[in-house]
Amino acid sequence: MAIVQKKHEMPTQAPEVRAHNFSEVALGYTAEIATEEAQRCLNCKNRPCVEGCPVNIQIPDFIAKIKEGDFEGAYGVITESSSLPAVCGRVCPQETQCESKCTLGIRFEPVGIGRLERFVADYHNENCKEAPVKPQSNGHRVAVIGSGPSGLTCAGDLAKKGYKVTVFEALHTAGGVLVYGIPEFRLPKSIVAKEVDTLKQLGVDVQCNVVIGKTLTVDELFDTGYEAVFIGSGAGLPNFMNIPGESLKGVYSANEFLTRSNLMKAYRESDTPIMKGGRVAVVGGGNVAMDAARTALRLGAEKVYIVYRRSIEELPARAEEVEHAKEEGIEFRLLCNPTKITGYSNPDDPRDPKNGFVTGMECIRMELGEPDASGRRRPVEIPGSEFSLDVDTVIMAIGTSPNPLIKSTTDGLEVNRRGGIVVNEDGLTSRKGVYAGGDAVTGAATVISAMGAGKVAAAAIDKYLSE
Repeated sequence: MAIVQKKHEMPTQAPEVRAHNFSEVALGYTAEIATEEAQRCLNCKNRPCVEGCPVNIQIPDFIAKIKEGDFEGAYGVITESSSLPAVCGRVCPQETQCESKCTLGIRFEPVGIGRLERFVADYHNENCKEAPVKPQSNGHRVAVIGSGPSGLTCAGDLAKKGYKVTVFEALHTAGGVLVYGIPEFRLPKSIVAKEVDTLKQLGVDVQCNVVIGKTLTVDELFDTGYEAVFIGSGAGLPNFMNIPGESLKGVYSANEFLTRSNLMKAYRESDTPIMKGGRVAVVGGGNVAMDAARTALRLGAEKVYIVYRRSIEELPARAEEVEHAKEEGIEFRLLCNPTKITGYSNPDDPRDPKNGFVTGMECIRMELGEPDASGRRRPVEIPGSEFSLDVDTVIMAIGTSPNPLIKSTTDGLEVNRRGGIVVNEDGLTSRKGVYAGGDAVTGAATVISAMGAGKVAAAAIDKYLSE
């Protein structure tokens, strides 16, 4: 039987339709398509795809189950390693991880591993009504700070081993960046809620509206009987460019903009104040920038620009997200960098409601010079190439830094110059019994890398408390 050279296309909403709604863009494989895609897997003996997965899912094994039509069996294989399969199947950058290692990809397109994982998870969620078996308690208590991907993964792995795990979440809904940072059209919140419910059925206790460092401290967690603590508080402190005009009305961090839309439901008709309509510039080139731009479009913007200082080849966003943004009509202004945000001011009437609002953004064109420390060519300004963009909203999507609250309220917790918590290879911090992982350590990174860190820390905590 001849090998199918290209992976099966993912069914999606048409661009002209999806640009005006918040329903999920990708519609998912059918059972027939999934089975056909699974047939492309070569079932390699050395399994390079597993090495490319940060949580070490046994990929050939779950794909083999799909070939057999045993979709529940495939789900069982995945959940031996991953607590969030429906999430990972949607937002993981498989093209640079498991799929990049696929042997078939040497000559043809790699197997659509992420699409198959999503299919399996969705099939389980739609068809399986049985609750997972709650493990017998081993008598140990662990506190997890933050309910994002690293915290949920750590909690899930420990719960499966019989630990009594309590997850403390600062916001009113569990899920961390999965609910406040990723839009509904890319990751429906019902999917996140289902994954969290599965962990609760395993015995994980989730307490929302608890701000560790304010409501409780790390020391108080130990005082109340927790034997180990995992910090997965994320990177919620937005970065800005420190250019003139960033304090004007109409300038958002991507964190604020997406939180207002996703968590505070501004994408629906609600009382949450947010920009709707007008002309929008999103500064940055990562997945968060794509999410912010595509959200602005769906909220009614008449024009949306992505402003990025490097070329299309250096865009850090997933290729699929960039392609979707282009299809939806978002304009890319590449090799450009903002220098100033301009605003309306009427000195004759300081009560004028337009005072202090964004009216435009001044930019300068760039060219790529010598490589910088990251290996990418450094963008250099082209003198005399200044130009203006007519916009009334600017969204800064240039990265985030680790949440500073916990480190400022926890004695003896070592951090680096960027505010990330310093850990060893097992996720152990400078405090005995305190572990950390995900964006709180690395700064903003991928969901799956945070999950990998949570998994490593869970194994280390288990070893520590079993000694």
